[in-house]
Amino acid sequence: MTNESGNDGTGRTHTAFFYGTLMAPEVFFTVAYRNSPLNVAVLKSLHTFQPAVLHGFRRRRVRYADYPGITRDTTSEDASVRGTYVTGLTDANMFHLDAFEGCEYERENVTVKLLSKVGNDQGEGNVEGDEVECQTYVFLNPGRLEPLEWDYHEFRTQKMRSWTREDYGFDDTDHLAPDEVEEAKDAAV
Repeated sequence: MTNESGNDGTGRTHTAFFYGTLMAPEVFFTVAYRNSPLNVAVLKSLHTFQPAVLHGFRRRRVRYADYPGITRDTTSEDASVRGTYVTGLTDANMFHLDAFEGCEYERENVTVKLLSKVGNDQGEGNVEGDEVECQTYVFLNPGRLEPLEWDYHEFRTQKMRSWTREDYGFDDTDHLAPDEVEEAKDAAV
């Protein structure tokens, strides 16, 4: 059980890289906290979110689904997936995230590079910084993946509402907007 500070009692926390629906904070908080009575501001204070890139993988749409999957891609040096690195995850959060991902995914240890500046959708203009270890969910059935890249903007604007709790509304939630990384760093100083 998680107490109000977000600690699961052991003091141990996890980090993860999300590249699909969980990049949207509204979806992340809906999944990680289910029916938590805690105020959204308190929940937001328990985690940090930072743009990151995972090299050696490709993200694709899952056929007949709103979400993507990633698989390893050893055929291209340019293979990479942009997503969000999240800190402060408790064992309880990970339990909920594992249940959400289900049997289609396997949680794996990976190394991502944090982005100090986010470029365009093709990764042009990304400025990579520190390398960090974390976990991510790798798709287990590549045959179900379409050849097309999954579209985060389409998900946020057309499908996300059905994936979230109504009371998890956020005004400032696009963690992948190119200008927000530098602004957020300036504001934190």
